[in-house]
Amino acid sequence: MLTILINKITERWKGNKRTSVGILAGILGLISNLILFLAKFSIGSLSGSVSIMADAMNNLSDTASSVITLAGFKIAGKPADEDHPYGHERFEYISGFVISILVTYVGVRFLDSSFVKIMHPSSVLLSPIVYIVLILSILMKFWQSHMYQKLSREINSDTLKATAQDSINDVYTTIAVLVSAIVEWFSGWRIDGYIGFLIALYIIYSGIKMILGFINDLMGVRPPEAEVLAIRKHLDHYPDIIGYHDLLIHSYGPNSIFASVHIEVDQDWSLPHAHEVIDSIEYEVKESLGVDLVCHLDPYPLDDPDFKRIAPELKKTLKDIHPQLRFHDLRVDKTTTPETIYFDLVVPEQLKKVKNTQLHDQISQHFISQSELAKLVITFDRTYLL
Repeated sequence: MLTILINKITERWKGNKRTSVGILAGILGLISNLILFLAKFSIGSLSGSVSIMADAMNNLSDTASSVITLAGFKIAGKPADEDHPYGHERFEYISGFVISILVTYVGVRFLDSSFVKIMHPSSVLLSPIVYIVLILSILMKFWQSHMYQKLSREINSDTLKATAQDSINDVYTTIAVLVSAIVEWFSGWRIDGYIGFLIALYIIYSGIKMILGFINDLMGVRPPEAEVLAIRKHLDHYPDIIGYHDLLIHSYGPNSIFASVHIEVDQDWSLPHAHEVIDSIEYEVKESLGVDLVCHLDPYPLDDPDFKRIAPELKKTLKDIHPQLRFHDLRVDKTTTPETIYFDLVVPEQLKKVKNTQLHDQISQHFISQSELAKLVITFDRTYLL
């Protein structure tokens, strides 16, 4: 059924599947959450249960979230324009961020009302309809979570994954409300305010956790390891290149990923041949991974006597200090006394706490002791990607 709806909406949105799935998720969430809000608000008002009212307002925030999801995916699906050359996909993160703030706000409001109910407890008017509505709510939220999970897999959306988890969270809160009602029904203990207080804390916790996640998406974080490894696998496939470094990956949305890398090649290559090689690398990465890769050429003087003399010794020195230390852009200035060796040093994440000055002194002392007197000028690269 969901597949049929996706296909129909995709036709409406001219083949943009991501936008279609997001709009479908927003519509289904809007309808189901609105039904849950109206049902719980009605029985919460009639029974005087603050925990049921808190749960109802949580569903109202979910309803608003569905509206934001609709708008977010619609805007994110717009093509690139003059003002936004990288597209609009990051708006999906913005909509998720707004949803997270809304969830947190609802939690804070009901933390206050639950505290009032704890200080001034009152009986909850219970009836069979209360239990029926709460049980149906649990079943609907289970369906919602399954629906969001299925749709998130269709387009690999973190926003829909977070929404699916939020639906499961709602299952837990509704179960807590149901337990509260059952306890008062059988024992007369007025724990409604306490249950509402715990639900409010849980809503606040979930909201803050989602806020932090979307802040990371908006600010930009280290790309997933699988994404880095996939690009590295393609680069390792080319035996003619000497190596590569400074791989940088920039995400402008789930389907809008750009990357750049420095490709090390023999400086004796002709320019047309070097251009042909990096063109083929860029094309293959785009076709296989959907990543727009830009390659920068770094020529290496493989037949230069100074390069042949220094590179092996420097490589050995770095390996003795740490097996993942690597260098690139090596050049030698023999006009100075002693000669000056310039190179960029790729520092692994395991050495992030070691200061540059400390590393510089250690490498210099080790190199001089194993090789010859020289002055080392090191540019430190701490991107921690490759």
